[in-house]
Amino acid sequence: MTFQTPVTAENVLTKIHYKEYLLPAIQREFVWSADQIRRLVDSLMRGYPIGSFLFWQVRPEFAKDYAFYDFLTHYHERDAPYATKATVPAGHGVMAILDGQQRLTALNIALYGTHAEKRKYLLATHPDAFPKKALYLDLLAAPKDDDDLGLHYELRFLTAAEAKPAAGEPDKWFRVGDVLTLPDGGKPMIAELKKRGIDLGHDHAYDNLYALYEALRKTQSINYYLLDAGQSTDEVVDIFVRVNSGGTALSHSDLLLTVATNLWRTYDAREEVRELVKELNSGGGRRFDFSKDVALKTALMVAGGDIKFKVGNFTPRKMATVEAQWSETKDGLVLAATLLHAFGFEAKTLTADSVIIPIACYLRHRGLDDSYRTSVTEEADRARLQNWVVRSLLKRGVWGSGLDGLLTRIRQTIEEHGARGFPVEEIEREMASLGKSLSFDEAEVEDLLGAKYGNQRTFAILALLYPGHDLTIQYHQDHFFPKSRFTRKQLADAGIAADKIPAYVDAVNLLPNLHLQAAIPGIQKSATLPAEWLAQKHWTETARKQYLAYNDLDGLPLGLADFLDFIDQRRDRMRARLTNLLGVRARP
Repeated sequence: MTFQTPVTAENVLTKIHYKEYLLPAIQREFVWSADQIRRLVDSLMRGYPIGSFLFWQVRPEFAKDYAFYDFLTHYHERDAPYATKATVPAGHGVMAILDGQQRLTALNIALYGTHAEKRKYLLATHPDAFPKKALYLDLLAAPKDDDDLGLHYELRFLTAAEAKPAAGEPDKWFRVGDVLTLPDGGKPMIAELKKRGIDLGHDHAYDNLYALYEALRKTQSINYYLLDAGQSTDEVVDIFVRVNSGGTALSHSDLLLTVATNLWRTYDAREEVRELVKELNSGGGRRFDFSKDVALKTALMVAGGDIKFKVGNFTPRKMATVEAQWSETKDGLVLAATLLHAFGFEAKTLTADSVIIPIACYLRHRGLDDSYRTSVTEEADRARLQNWVVRSLLKRGVWGSGLDGLLTRIRQTIEEHGARGFPVEEIEREMASLGKSLSFDEAEVEDLLGAKYGNQRTFAILALLYPGHDLTIQYHQDHFFPKSRFTRKQLADAGIAADKIPAYVDAVNLLPNLHLQAAIPGIQKSATLPAEWLAQKHWTETARKQYLAYNDLDGLPLGLADFLDFIDQRRDRMRARLTNLLGVRARP
């Protein structure tokens, strides 16, 4: 690895633009924000160093063994957030950017591309939700000491319409990338200012334009090392990890996914995992936030053997097994996500994403398809699975440290005992042997009873307490006594004594005032009190009594006067029900 003669940003960006420089698969996705891009260009214009780079000269005989990607040019948060795979002609070598991808991608977007991120308060489906913007420099703005972002120059991402001057005004917004087309010398810059209607006597216009020109085309700001030796994946990965240890952390999944991308023969691992994660999180109306880690860990689970995230587990033989079983892995994960969605979970209520991994492993082991979700013959098995999922999410510490050991034991148990159904008892014995028992004590029950509206665990507690909901309908937390009635003014108007109002306000979001409400039209309580809402439902008296008993609502008060008594009484009933469901033994 040798230090090379520094070059200009224009030199490197031109080669990126003509696809002479590429990105190796051993890179994280582009993660910089528009403000970070602005700060980088501002630093160049101020003559500040922007760090060194590491280029990797991959010789033709080795280039065919690796996967490479083009630099991202037109970033679109929804439609094009990722770089696309590059085609390297046979017999050609590659200059790959091993360190500096974020900075060079940022400059490539700034000079050759556009940036489109979602506007606040607009739905993603709105036609104007993702305005396409380019980076512009305000030629007339006086350089500042520093603004809130630490910018010296006025650099902004603008749409073409935003950059267009008003009638009679000078054209002050200069697209940063256009500096690459300016001929050398001062006269062309003066001509550019004249064309824009800018007074040549202006204090800052020429200086601003020249600062941009000099930063990108004259100053040799790209200091880089060249790696030519050491063509093995392990050696390159080791170098990459070392040089990136001080920057944005590269996750194990990012690192190992690059290795898999190089070793898979039929599929593109990066593209496959990316699309799978997208499907898990938003397909079928789901709203989850699963990461690449979940997809890769599940793939290792299905492949068998060690599931630790380490380069030694991503051998050609292991990756061949993972790739051969990838279709089954995907199907298992998608069905597992569908089940979790049917159980009523979403990103804000699923407290541990790792719970999906053993579910997918079980579904794959039995070769189950989507019919499992609604099959009458599998109803009892689904109920056992759901109950185990809920209790594992309620028990603190289950899905934390020691995850690999836990998943390995669960996989072994499923393989040995899961041929006909989810082996709850056997799995829980193995969990207990690892110090992850699903047994609860009285203190833990009290902790659960203290959950409030919006708490991550509240949905799971209610789902455990009151199971049997139609799994084809989405449910959410809702109040029995509507929160909108619990303002201090409305409570006072309802005749609640002033000294009791704080207790009412505090109690409205407590667990005893919550239940699972079907998120479908036609079942809306609005701001009505529970007795009024129940009276509006066309139930028989028998059905109404069954509903009240099932939801621990016997003695439901007609109005607000007895609300605090209702909270205490329902908490006692919930305590008894939880104690029974969790098998808690009373203290002697």
